[in-house]
Amino acid sequence: MDNAILPRNRDADIRQLERKADWIRLETIRLVEIAKSGHYSSVFSCAEMFAALYYHTLRLKPTEPGWADRDRFLLGKGHAAIGQYPILAELGYFPTDWLDTYTRLGSPLGDHPDMNKVPGCDFSSGSIGHNLSVGVGIALAAKMRRQDYLTWVMIGDGELAEGQVWEAAMAAAQYGLSNLIGIVDANGMGLDGDMPDVMGIEPVAAKFESFGWSTDEIDGHDMEAVIAAFDRAQAATRPHMIVARTKKGKGVGFMETTPYWHLGFLGPADKAMAVAEIQARIDA
Repeated sequence: MDNAILPRNRDADIRQLERKADWIRLETIRLVEIAKSGHYSSVFSCAEMFAALYYHTLRLKPTEPGWADRDRFLLGKGHAAIGQYPILAELGYFPTDWLDTYTRLGSPLGDHPDMNKVPGCDFSSGSIGHNLSVGVGIALAAKMRRQDYLTWVMIGDGELAEGQVWEAAMAAAQYGLSNLIGIVDANGMGLDGDMPDVMGIEPVAAKFESFGWSTDEIDGHDMEAVIAAFDRAQAATRPHMIVARTKKGKGVGFMETTPYWHLGFLGPADKAMAVAEIQARIDA
């Protein structure tokens, strides 16, 4: 990796981005194998958006993770970091052999990301619900310093049950943070079951609009729709929330209908089936 800046909205072939999303799924399976437990389905629901952000949308400089003019990306649903780490390694933020140490004693790569240990991680996670508030602060700092970086925050729909999210939403509108873009990975399911049974959070878009945000609602697995929404968001004149309708476990049929793969471990037969299904799409 040279010292080049990866520009915002760089050219990317849709089919190649779709393959990247499935590569993220395969890498997630591989890293869970190291840890013997992990969050499959929460990564699978946002794999297309990870691919679009890192290989098309974000302005980055992997050889200088702290570059002041980079776009920021905060992962509120930090348990999906297992799908983010392979991307950061491939882009050159850290050596790829770090991946083989995932969650092992002394490894910088934990189940949730640590901004003090993982180059390319703009904020830590663990307790869910904080990252939109932090994103408000980072976006406000850009306004005050007259910097043009954008701040992106991805949160899960289960995270919307946290009151702090709505305090952040209110503050973002108050300060006119048009440089703040949120993504709700609305996969409709949490660890405890379907969202309407656990905590009803609909209508998501209308709620953010009532707090003063502009919104967009898309199929989060349609790469063309994802790219178009990410491009549109950058022209917003106020804080903007993309509500991405997704499926938990998307891409592996037997994971898509149950919450039980939120955290789990694939046995040999199930792993073989999952890998074969994903690989077939990559090879098609």
